[in-house]
Amino acid sequence: MLYATDKNFTSKTIYKNPLCFLHQTALPLLEKAIFLADQQGYYFKIFDAFRPKTAAQILWDFCPDPMYVADPKKGSNHTRGIAIDLTLINKTTGVELAMGTPFDDFTEKSHHSAVVSSEIAKNRYMLLGIMLTAG
Repeated sequence: MLYATDKNFTSKTIYKNPLCFLHQTALPLLEKAIFLADQQGYYFKIFDAFRPKTAAQILWDFCPDPMYVADPKKGSNHTRGIAIDLTLINKTTGVELAMGTPFDDFTEKSHHSAVVSSEIAKNRYMLLGIMLTAG
């Protein structure tokens, strides 16, 4: 949980505890995604999931850009516990797949529509396919 460390875009610890929470209705979908990733030789590295409103406010105060950070007055899938930020790890090598940008990158390059190398595009679409298939 990167927001329980200072290794995030604010360079500050946002969460007091590195605990990962998800709404009970989202859990079966994550379990299906884990199964699908496993079938293809990957596992997940989770960066963030449920985000308390107090944390959402801290992130918004630091970067009030609705393109990248949800306005806590409106809430978000994170504050509802139905979003999860993650990436893929190759089970054989233990290496994180290249996605073209680090976690919390607030640039056009982080968008699905960005022009990236074929390897990065393949990795992004692999993750997107797993998550869409899982629901």
